[in-house]
Amino acid sequence: MRQVAILLFNEIEVLDFAGPFEVFGVAGRQSGQTRFSEPPFQVFTVAERGPVYARNGLSINPTYLLNDHPKPDILLVPGGGSYLSDGTPAGARREMHNPAVLNWVRRHADKAELVLSVCTGSMILAGAGLLDGLSATTHKSAIRSMADLFPAVSMQPERRWVDNGKIITSAGISAGIDMSLYVVGKLLGEEVAHETASYMQYEN
Repeated sequence: MRQVAILLFNEIEVLDFAGPFEVFGVAGRQSGQTRFSEPPFQVFTVAERGPVYARNGLSINPTYLLNDHPKPDILLVPGGGSYLSDGTPAGARREMHNPAVLNWVRRHADKAELVLSVCTGSMILAGAGLLDGLSATTHKSAIRSMADLFPAVSMQPERRWVDNGKIITSAGISAGIDMSLYVVGKLLGEEVAHETASYMQYEN
């Protein structure tokens, strides 16, 4: 069983984390499926503090805090948020400068099997120095600003997701579902990925 840690923070985009949570949460758990002796993924959320207030006011209680959670095999960093009405950065644009979050990402990314980002979560990975010399994508509205902020990252705006091997980034919001299904196929086989998508009634 692989442990999947999903980072949460204020102004996070709901589908950025909920889509991948659903994919990894139901993968290999379909009714009557006997190929696995136990569920292949255990998914949990992690935040610096709780509760977390997502976009549009959704309140979320994280499963764990940054300093107390199981060792993640897969680390997933969602995105979301832009700027508040007074021009203050919010969401991922704030967290990409948050030392506590960046240190946590670096520490666990070093030992994780895979590191994933959705949407502007790629800015947090880039802020942690994990994307230097790699290709990446992000939400279409953040492509230019990410290219300006992180010139060592080769942006691929036309890609739904970009697989660098250990680090995989996806484009905005719903693209996180596509990337997560891709990861399920990468780790468990295409048949399991198709079964998961079929159970979710998701066509990708």
